[in-house]
Amino acid sequence: MTVFAVEYVYDAESSEVRDASRPAHRAWTAELAREGDLLASGPYGDGAGALLIFKAADEAALNDLLRQDPFAAAGAISGTRTTVWAPLTGLLAEHAA
Repeated sequence: MTVFAVEYVYDAESSEVRDASRPAHRAWTAELAREGDLLASGPYGDGAGALLIFKAADEAALNDLLRQDPFAAAGAISGTRTTVWAPLTGLLAEHAA
């Protein structure tokens, strides 16, 4: 499994869409966390985006997961940046391959 850091970028125009779809988005992230696919997630303090840390077999599997996000379906995300990440120390280090 590979660890991926996914950065969501939000714009001010989509705040109402995000607010409306936030309960479904949080239910989705909670389920992925229970399954072990989502290691951590949360919004940036300035509201401009969020960081999500996933475990997935490969980028194609990750993209399949991301398409299921209610935020994505609602058009609440204006951009994403996906990076393979290797946590070497700390709580997430055990997940690095």
